[in-house]
Amino acid sequence: MDPTILTTEEIPDAALIGKILSGEKKFFELIIRRYNQRLYRIGMSILHDDTEVEDAMQVAYINAYEHLEQFENRSSFSTWITRILLNECLAQKKRRQRRRTEKEDPSQNDISMKTPVNVLVNKELQSVLEEAVGQLPEKYRLVFVLREIEEMSVRETSETLNIEEPNVKVRLNRAKTMLRSQLQGYMKDQVYSFHLSRCDRMVERVLALI
Repeated sequence: MDPTILTTEEIPDAALIGKILSGEKKFFELIIRRYNQRLYRIGMSILHDDTEVEDAMQVAYINAYEHLEQFENRSSFSTWITRILLNECLAQKKRRQRRRTEKEDPSQNDISMKTPVNVLVNKELQSVLEEAVGQLPEKYRLVFVLREIEEMSVRETSETLNIEEPNVKVRLNRAKTMLRSQLQGYMKDQVYSFHLSRCDRMVERVLALI
């Protein structure tokens, strides 16, 4: 694979999709690398387990690849693939809850964050940040992650979560009131960081299956 082809970030999603659909599968690597961080953060805000999130991401990427011809430009590609990831995470969450019910294991109710933090300089800060976001109710947590951390617009968030735009604003304001003011400003760089080694691993996993 020519690395000079796969290093630019300026190629629009639509152009990448066109190349992939014309048979140049190698360009799907750019899609994976472009959306790994976003999908990981969103997945963590639902599943709270990095292994489960990576599994959901892999499924989402493969589903997106296999149904790429069905993508229509009525919404952005970023919204489309985020919806695929959300659907997989919610389905996975339901399966997990069903297994818990069958096992009747109350110890599984622990909602603490499980993600390993082994690269950031201030590990304690990341732990505090992730715990604060993780304790938000899911409907507020998802809006907060999409709007404040991933910087998606109100319209994109509305389309992704299938809620009205005024609801996006209300939920975001509610989420902010639940978080300590001193946490703001650190969120984008610290919460649910998907490091390069994990990005490489996700690329290898998905490309091996498509």
